[in-house]
Formats: sequence, structure tokens, C-alpha cells
Amino acid sequence: MARKLKIGITCYPTLGGSGVVATELGKLLAEKGHEIHFITHSIPFRLGKFHKNIFFHEVEVNDYYVFRYPPYDLSLASKMAQVAKMQNLDILHVHYAVPHAVCAFLAKQMLNNGMKTVTTLHGTDITVLAQDESLKDLIRLAIHQSDAVTAVSQDLIRETRQLLDITTPIELTYNFVDKRIYYPRDVSTLRNDYAAPNEKILMHISNFRPVKRVSDVVDIFAKVQKQIPSKLLLVGEGPELTKIQCKINNLGLEDKVLFLGKQEDVAQIISLADVLLLPSEKESFGLVALEAMACGVPTIGSNAGGIPELVTHGETGFLSPIGDVDSMADNALLLLRDENLHEKFKAACIKRAQEDFCNDRITYEYESIYYKVLGLESEIEPLSADICLS
Repeated sequence: MARKLKIGITCYPTLGGSGVVATELGKLLAEKGHEIHFITHSIPFRLGKFHKNIFFHEVEVNDYYVFRYPPYDLSLASKMAQVAKMQNLDILHVHYAVPHAVCAFLAKQMLNNGMKTVTTLHGTDITVLAQDESLKDLIRLAIHQSDAVTAVSQDLIRETRQLLDITTPIELTYNFVDKRIYYPRDVSTLRNDYAAPNEKILMHISNFRPVKRVSDVVDIFAKVQKQIPSKLLLVGEGPELTKIQCKINNLGLEDKVLFLGKQEDVAQIISLADVLLLPSEKESFGLVALEAMACGVPTIGSNAGGIPELVTHGETGFLSPIGDVDSMADNALLLLRDENLHEKFKAACIKRAQEDFCNDRITYEYESIYYKVLGLESEIEPLSADICLS
């Protein structure tokens, strides 16, 4: 039986794909008997109720008057070292290179006790921050000093190597969904609160940043609803929200669009949709598309970043060039008009999510990485062929 590990996890605990994945991973590892210590500035929002083997350590920032800006990074590094020493951690797994991997490097230097660090790149730390020349050397240092580095898509690995000119090994470890949570829900009664029986439901979920191109979502919907009775559900909040509200009003679509704000039970909400709209201009993976896929909802989106690694064009959704709202609208209409085709896509979505991106497979991959960096390869048990079918 494999030795159980003591693992520290640091992530952004608020809304965001990286925080969701890190938190869900911690919960799954705890279920397998590992001891998990979250080291963050607040309790991860997906952590929820009490979990055996999970502990939370709050990072408190020193607000000493000489500091113009509270030094969160230094406080985090100090807390990482403190928790690692007190709890005798085997691994510190950080999500995002800046600042978390840099803080882990500082903590490891303070301890000098052989603790290992694993860094997972999620996207913005590379696609945005690594574009800044003043941060490149810092990000490069964080990656070089990690004992293992993973990334959530091949496209992100490619971009990391291209932007930072590094040869450090980076292991592909896709994001995942917990199949016990993400599956098609029976929302027939709930659906009546949002749409008439003859109406289709299109959905977009994001943090409403410019990179998500929510304006394109509205344009796609405007074209679709001219030909098919439909409603658009917008889930989430962010800086573009007011601009989008104005556009919807200017187009006279206010009676066709519902703003649902932030939602925690995403699987229930996604199950309402007939299609998900994801026309992003940058998307290192596209976790929301995977969550939709697991619930049997095809994606109409762009071929940006890692989305093509997740959404199989013509099988689990349709992908178009960034900004090609005409093509995206046509693809949405194709699916919404043909019930047999939609059912075929729905079945393919569920199958792909369960087989290729299931929680059991990805948790096993992370465990294997932990054991390797600790020199415990003999602890790695063979991967069962039917691990995702149980």
C-alpha cells in the first residue's frame, strides 16, 4: 500500500478555474488518505463543509506602517515555511508561477530540509504575466526551481517554452471534473422558470473579462434568436458586465437575456443549457467547457489556446476562428435545430468527459508526480484500465 503524504496546497481561493481545480484536487487526495494543508489568504470557496484530512492555514499580511503596499508574497512564503516545518510536509503544490511558485522557492530556501515543490501552470501566469519583460526572469526562476512543473494543456506548454525560452520538463496534466458532481441533472421543472417549452437555452459562464469576448456571446445569441425562440443565461460577474448590459439593452434583447450572477452549484445551472458559448480569445484549457461537457452540453466556441484539446470539433462541439460570430451562430443553429444531432453530441460529451478528464485519472497522475519527486517510484501503483468507469 502506497505511503500517504502530507501535502501543502496554495492557490487563489476565490472564483477562478485554477482555484477550483486546486481545491477539488485537495479534496480528492484527502479522500485517498493523504493529509492536505491549504495555505491561502482565505478558505477556498469550493472547500465547503468539513473534510477529514483537510486543514486550512490562513495567511495574515503584516500591515506595518512603513509598507506602502502590504507584502502578501513575503507573508505567504513565511507561512508556507511555518506550516511545512510544523506539519512536516512532504510536498508543497502551488498553482500559478507568480507569486505562488516564487513564494514556495523562498520557503524551501528558509527550510533547507529537502521539502519538494510542484508548480502547476494554469494560463494567466504565462499568457499574460510572462508577456511582461519585468516579470520574465522571476517566472523563469520559479519554474527552474520547482522540483516538478505541470501545465493544463499542450498549448500552454508550447507558449511557456516560447515566451520564456526554457527547456525545463513540463508534464501535461489536464484539468478534471468530479463525475459524482458533474453529470446531466434533471432540471425539467427548473427550466420552466427560465424558458418557455418551445425555447432553447444558450449559456455563457465566465468572469466577464475582455479576454472572454462576452460581446461576441451577445452577437451570437442575437443571430440565433432571430431564427429560433431562445433565451441567453449569463452566469458570473466581472468588469465587462455593465458594458454587456448596455449592449443587450441597445439591441432590444433585455427580455431574452437573464443575468444569474455568480453561482456555486454549476452542474445544476449548466444542465439547463442546450449549448454553451465560449468565444474566448485566450483560454489555456477552458474548464467551464469541460464542466458543460460532463453535463452533456456541447460547446460552441473559438479554437483558442487549449480549447481544441478539450472540445472535439464536430463531435462534442463546434469551434471557429476567434471573432467569427457568424460561423459560431450557424453552428449553434445547426445543433439547436437537429434534435438527433444534439443527442449524438450530448452522448459524446458525457463519454469524453468521463473517460479522458475524470477525477480518478487526473488524481492518479498528480499522485504519481508527487511520488516521483520524492524518489518513491516504487509506491506508484499501476493505473487500472477501468479507473474512470467505476
